[in-house]
Amino acid sequence: MCGIAGIFSYTHEKNIEREILVEMRDAMTHRGPDGEGIWISDDGKVGLSHRRLSIIDLDPRAAQPMCNEDGSIWITFNGEIYNHLNLRKELEQAGHRFKTDHSDTEVLVHGYEEWGIEGLLTRLEGMFGIGIWDEKRQLLTLIRDRVGVKPLYFTLQGGSLRFASEIKAILADPEVERDVDPMAMYHYLSFLTTPAPMTMFKGIYKLPAGFYLQIDQHGKLKAHRYWDALPGSGIDPSELKGLSEKAAEDFYLQGIRERLDQAVKKRMMSDVPFGVFLSGGVDSSTNVALMSRYTEQLDTFTVGFRDYRHLNELEHAELVAKKFKTNHHVILIEEKDMVGYLDDLIHHQDEPIADWVCIPLYYVSKLARESGAKVIQVGEGADEQFSGYASYMGYLRLYEKYWQPFRRWFPKPLQHGIAALARGVAALKPGLMIYADIIQRAANDREHFWSGATVFWDLLKEQLVNEGTISSAEVPQAILDCGLLPTSYLVADTFNIIRSFQDRLSDEYPDADVLTRMIYNEFKLRLPELLLMRVDKISMSVALEARVPFLDHKFVEFTMDIPMEWKVRNGIPKYLLKKAVEGLIPNEIIYRKKMGFGAPMAQWLRGDFGRQVEKGVLGSRLMERGYFNLEYISRLISDHRMGRADNSLYIWTLFNLTSWYDYWVDQRTAVAA
Repeated sequence: MCGIAGIFSYTHEKNIEREILVEMRDAMTHRGPDGEGIWISDDGKVGLSHRRLSIIDLDPRAAQPMCNEDGSIWITFNGEIYNHLNLRKELEQAGHRFKTDHSDTEVLVHGYEEWGIEGLLTRLEGMFGIGIWDEKRQLLTLIRDRVGVKPLYFTLQGGSLRFASEIKAILADPEVERDVDPMAMYHYLSFLTTPAPMTMFKGIYKLPAGFYLQIDQHGKLKAHRYWDALPGSGIDPSELKGLSEKAAEDFYLQGIRERLDQAVKKRMMSDVPFGVFLSGGVDSSTNVALMSRYTEQLDTFTVGFRDYRHLNELEHAELVAKKFKTNHHVILIEEKDMVGYLDDLIHHQDEPIADWVCIPLYYVSKLARESGAKVIQVGEGADEQFSGYASYMGYLRLYEKYWQPFRRWFPKPLQHGIAALARGVAALKPGLMIYADIIQRAANDREHFWSGATVFWDLLKEQLVNEGTISSAEVPQAILDCGLLPTSYLVADTFNIIRSFQDRLSDEYPDADVLTRMIYNEFKLRLPELLLMRVDKISMSVALEARVPFLDHKFVEFTMDIPMEWKVRNGIPKYLLKKAVEGLIPNEIIYRKKMGFGAPMAQWLRGDFGRQVEKGVLGSRLMERGYFNLEYISRLISDHRMGRADNSLYIWTLFNLTSWYDYWVDQRTAVAA
C-alpha cells in the first residue's frame, strides 16, 4: 500500500518541474514512510512518483516507479494484487523475465505488455489505484479497482493532467486553484460525501470505482467502465434449476462459505505483521474466525468509549478474542481525544467525509500500528450485501406496506395533493419533514431509497440552501466529452445521481428486486465514496493497510445474484450470512441485536464542544458566500443543544464542510479555538 502521484504535460508548453513532483509525492509521506521514488521522461513531459509502504517483497528492487526491460512502460501503483503469484507463473510461461523475487508491481508491468489494459484488468484480484505510462503509444492510463477500495484523483489544468492517491498531493502544486465546487457541495449535503467523479474541490475529480481513464498526447480523454456490481455474472441460473428450497439454501450457503474463506485467505498475503479490527459483531468476528485458520497467532484490535460505555461492544469482542486465542488489544477514548484529533481529521480527509466513525477508526488504527501491525482486515461491505442495517429493514417495510399501495391505488393527482398536504403539515411540525419528503418522492416517481447515508433530504435542503445560489462550477470540455461526468450531475437536483444508477440497472437487469436496487445504489456511492474512503484515508494516515474481504469482487458477484427473499427471510436480516457462519462463531454473536460502529456525537455537541462547533460553523467564511440560510443553521444548533431535537448529524455535516473550507480553501486552521 502506497501513495502515488504524477503529471502529464500533454500540451508540451512546459516541462515538469522535479521539485513540484517531489512536493506532490511527499505530501503523502504518511502513506509510504518506507521509501520514495521518482521518474521523469527524457522529454520532461511525463513524471511519476511514489511513496512506499513495504508489504510485499521488501527488497529495494521492488521499489517504484517501475519499468519494463526497455523502459517503454512505467508504472506507479498503490494497492495489492492478491493473485500476483499465479499471474507471474502465467507470464513466465509466456516468456517474460522478472527482476524481482515476488513483487506484484512487476506483474502489472509485464501483464500490461502481454495482455493490454482490458486483458490485465479482467485477470486482477485485488485493490488498486494505478498510473501506467506507455511511451510507445504516448498514453497515460489511470485505474481504480472494481469496488473502489483505493481512491485516485486527477485534475486537468494548464495543459497538464495531475493525479494522485490524495487530493493534498495535487494541491501541493501551487498552480492548482483551491475553491469549492458548489454543485458537489449541494450533493454532499445529501450523502455526507461527494458522488464520483465530483469532489468538493472545483476542477478536481475522482475516478469512479471500476473505471479506467486514458489520456493521449493531444489531451483527449477516454473513460472506460471495466466492471460494475450488476447482477448476472455470479451464479449460473442452471445451477439452481429444479432445486428444492432446502437444496437452494444449501447452494447459497456453500457458495458464501467457500468464497468468503478464499477472500480472507487471499488477504492474508503479507511479508509484514497483520491483524484484524474486532467489534464483536458478525462481520468482524467472521474475519477473526477465518483468519485464525491460516495463522497460529492473530492480533485483534477494539476501540470503545470511556465516557459513554453503553455504546461499547467490548464484552462481545473479548468473547471472540478468547475463543480464537488472539492477542487482543483495546483502546478507550473520550471527548478530549476527539477534540484533539479534529485538525488532523480535516487534513487527512482531503474533502469532507461527514462520518463521525472516522474518530474511533483513527484511534483503533493508531493502536494497531503502534502494536506492530502493518496490515489489517476490516468488515466493511457485509451489511450492504445482506441487508444488515435496521434502516434497510425500515425501507423494505416502507416499500411493501406504504410505497407500493400508495403508488398503485392512488391516482396521480391525489398523490400530488397528499404530498402538498404533508409538506404543509411538516412546515408546522419539522419532525415530520422526512415523511413528507418520502411522500413527495412517491408522487414524483422517484426511488424511495437513495442511500444508507442520507443527511439533508430535499425538503430540508430547501430550508438550508438559499434559492438560486447553487450553480455548477466550470467543467473542462474533455471531462464532459469522455462521458465520465453525467451532465445531469451539474443540476441542483440530487435525484439525478440516483436516477443515473437506477437507469443503468434497469437497462441491464430490469427484473431486479427492491433490495437489489438498494444494494446497487450503495455500491455506486456510499460504499466507495464514504465507507471505503474513510477506511483508506484514516488507516493510511498512520501507514496502516486495510483489506476488505467481504468486498472481494468474486464474492460480490455471487451475492448480487442472491434474491431478496434469501437475504431477508422470516423477518431475519442477513439471514444467509448468519446461517453460513453458524458453527464458525458463537451464536451469541450471530443473533444478538446489532449495535453499529458509532460515536456519542449527540452528547458531545451539547457541551463545550457544541459551542466550539457553533462558533466554527457560523464564523466560517464559507457562510459569507451566500449559499446558506444562517437563521436555519442557528436554529438547528440551538434546538440540539437545548435538547429539543437530535440534530447531531446535520450539525456534524455542516461542521465538516466549514472546517474543510477554512482549512483547504481559506487556509485557516480547521477548528476554531
